[in-house]
Amino acid sequence: MGKSHQKGWVVARGKKWYGYFRRTVLDPTSSQPKTSIVPVVLGPKAQLTKFEAREALEREITKLTGQSSGNRTMSDGSVTFGWFVRNRFFPLKEAQWKEETAKVKKLLIQQDLIEEFEDVPLENFDKFTLQIHLNKLAKTRSKDRVLQMRAYMRDIFAEAADQDFLAKDPGRKVRVPTQLRETDKTTLTWNQLRKALSELNMRDRLLLELDMTNALRPSELFGLKWKCFNQEASSMKVTETVYKGKIRPWGKTKRSLATVHLPKDLAAGLAAWRQQSPDSSPEAFIFPNQDGGFLDTDNYRKRVLHKLAKDLGLPKLTFQVIRRTIATLAQKKGTVKDVQGVLRHSRTATTADVYMQEIPASVQATVNSIHRELKTKVKSLAGDGAESSVAKRKTRAPITARGGLSVPAEVVVVEVPVASREREGKRTVFAPVLEIGFGNLLPNATKPEEGVAVSC
Repeated sequence: MGKSHQKGWVVARGKKWYGYFRRTVLDPTSSQPKTSIVPVVLGPKAQLTKFEAREALEREITKLTGQSSGNRTMSDGSVTFGWFVRNRFFPLKEAQWKEETAKVKKLLIQQDLIEEFEDVPLENFDKFTLQIHLNKLAKTRSKDRVLQMRAYMRDIFAEAADQDFLAKDPGRKVRVPTQLRETDKTTLTWNQLRKALSELNMRDRLLLELDMTNALRPSELFGLKWKCFNQEASSMKVTETVYKGKIRPWGKTKRSLATVHLPKDLAAGLAAWRQQSPDSSPEAFIFPNQDGGFLDTDNYRKRVLHKLAKDLGLPKLTFQVIRRTIATLAQKKGTVKDVQGVLRHSRTATTADVYMQEIPASVQATVNSIHRELKTKVKSLAGDGAESSVAKRKTRAPITARGGLSVPAEVVVVEVPVASREREGKRTVFAPVLEIGFGNLLPNATKPEEGVAVSC
């Protein structure tokens, strides 16, 4: 029997090498740690020496517990959720996330997932545990936050399974809870937007007028410099964005950095503001702070927008509300693709499903329009090609059928398919298609004059 070592021990049984090591896990029934011995099949004796079997066992221990004999990353036990996310998940994702985005995502994952499952071994997770936690988050977090956490949860455990830390992915079938807190859908009216603009000084009025006209994001709006403004072409070129105190040569999406059109009077207003601006050089910001730098989004929202909403009695006024409002009201000004172009979204679905909200007055007008169509005077259906019924009529006049046979009137039914109608002026002519009952023929007769009697 093999000896106990820090890196486990190996035993030869029959034709195979077996490895064993001690592992501390959390008992799901008592929530207390317990030590168990984990067996591992290493391979046939004919292919592995004892030394090679020990190396194979060490590799398995490293894969299953995140520890090696030279550098014990974890205490005796399994890989915990917190260790895996920090050491195996974040390093892979950081290559795809931008710097500021990574900070936000890490913070959210830390608050909603790591703090809850920091020391829980990966092998102790199952679908039930994850679903219960997501249901709990749905009671206190917004809809978007819950959807994000579900996506991160599935990514983390899919990565754990992909890296062979788990045999089965417990997050694969976790469902989004049905009862979610509604996201903010506040929108304003044209009159409320006009009222807000009328209460501001020249700089803030032009700032918000530009924001409302072109539905700019605050990171794009506060990053504008005079070199971006072209009065002759009535355009503004978005080349940089500002976020968390930094200037970035990229935007939120690929279409964020673009040249936007300016109405003539807005361009004239910006030109007038340039004459009064403390610094009108090409590298100066169009809407600078007191030190000549760019404005801080949070500060401006609290200092100007929140105060304005309170003074005017508006339900809410933020840059997101303005952007959503413009997307909603612009439904009557252009097509969905036009509105997508104004907001510079990469996908039409984002414009239509996330930003555009229904306008109650417009919905009522649509219902009224539908009802007016239903109450319109009925038009004649004569000659309507969609009609498929067959017109039927009886005649009391005797009809002579083919071959000279005279058929009694009472057994004649004339059926006229609608497709056979022909229009002659205002009179509809029916082409007679006859179905005649040959009641005077004998059972085996094929012609009237050749009928032969047969016995029954």
